[in-house]
Amino acid sequence: MLKIAWSEIYAHPLPKNHRFPMEKYNLLPEQLLYEGTVNQDNFFAPESLTDTEVVRTHDPVYWQKLKDQTLTRQEERRTGFPLSNELVAREILIMDGSVKCAQYALTNGVAMNVAGGTHHAFTDRGEGFCLLNDIAIAAHHLLDKGLAYKILVVDLDVHQGNGTAEIFANEDRVFTFSMHGKSNYPMHKEQSDLDIGLLDGTDDETYLKTLDRHLNEVFDHFEPDFICFQSGVDVLATDKLGRLGMSLDGCKKRDRMVLELCHRNKVPVMACMGGGYSEKIAHIVEAHANTYRLAQEIYF
Repeated sequence: MLKIAWSEIYAHPLPKNHRFPMEKYNLLPEQLLYEGTVNQDNFFAPESLTDTEVVRTHDPVYWQKLKDQTLTRQEERRTGFPLSNELVAREILIMDGSVKCAQYALTNGVAMNVAGGTHHAFTDRGEGFCLLNDIAIAAHHLLDKGLAYKILVVDLDVHQGNGTAEIFANEDRVFTFSMHGKSNYPMHKEQSDLDIGLLDGTDDETYLKTLDRHLNEVFDHFEPDFICFQSGVDVLATDKLGRLGMSLDGCKKRDRMVLELCHRNKVPVMACMGGGYSEKIAHIVEAHANTYRLAQEIYF
């Protein structure tokens, strides 16, 4: 069964006029349930992660500042969020959701977090709508428990996974692969194990050929036993922050390529949703929903 991490708290708590589209976290499960792609049994509610699990990845001083709400104005501005206790509590649920999904993926082949993909969170700071890094926390959990030994991060959000690259810069057991907009945020890129920068306006054909070549090369070279997939849909041409030229169909083909590779090679995959900022919320929900539809089609 496809297990999906979701909580009503995912859609809170930001001012309604905030530019981050929180409503997608409720609309996506509603759409999947309405069309029959999933049922209520597919969902599980994440819980709060312990301090010990957080500071395995993040600096204890930074984590304490988050809990105490003592970030400087500059540090808070960098995250893109108005900091609150509710926001930190939400972040902890998202982290646990990805950890639990990683565990479910080991037995079911795939599991998915409706939120997550917070790849701009560094060891000691937050950036770009990310306070803590769920990909890194989940990967550390698997490594520490001896549940995986070679983890490949496939980050296909339009923005480089700079925080994830920094966290795993000296970790040979994790290979970070980021394919992103070359001229997009962040302007200063960290060094992933493999970075592929795409030109503005990159279309479906160019994107998919590039991904096919590099994804298979990395997979064959690194031989992972677990994959963390950041499946951001801000690659769409309709995205306000994306600047690429992909269609909904192209984005779906991208996800099929990743999931079929994992399934064919029997490598468990944890997928987290990442970014999506199209003007019409329907475009965001449809693109994300395709990832779940494909998981059901390919695995179950």
